[in-house]
Amino acid sequence: MKDFKKVVYKYDSQSLDEFQVIVNGDEYEKWIKGDKTIPLTDVVDSFDVFITGQGKEGLMGRASKQQLENVFGTSKSTDVILQILEKGQLIASSVKDRFSTTNDSKANHNIRSAGSMSGGGHGGR
Repeated sequence: MKDFKKVVYKYDSQSLDEFQVIVNGDEYEKWIKGDKTIPLTDVVDSFDVFITGQGKEGLMGRASKQQLENVFGTSKSTDVILQILEKGQLIASSVKDRFSTTNDSKANHNIRSAGSMSGGGHGGR
């Protein structure tokens, strides 16, 4: 069974943003120690780059192309992932880690305010 961990890269000590890649821990450790014959597809779980906007406690979402361009100078996933793998820090991933896409926050949610449901004025209560 694969041992999944994450490699975390924080590009600016003042920023709360952390870029993360989910990796196969065993293969990553061999790769980072110099065995570059290991295919990148065996090292990473997927070619998704995640970002948290609130440090270690934040909800992880997929980084946008613009965020990748701003930090890494490219939005090409392979180039970005290589930079994160080389500059980042390996951290054990827990079951409690939460994953999300940036589009989840843009889902079509219908929300009604109490005022629209009451059918009349809301007075001072």
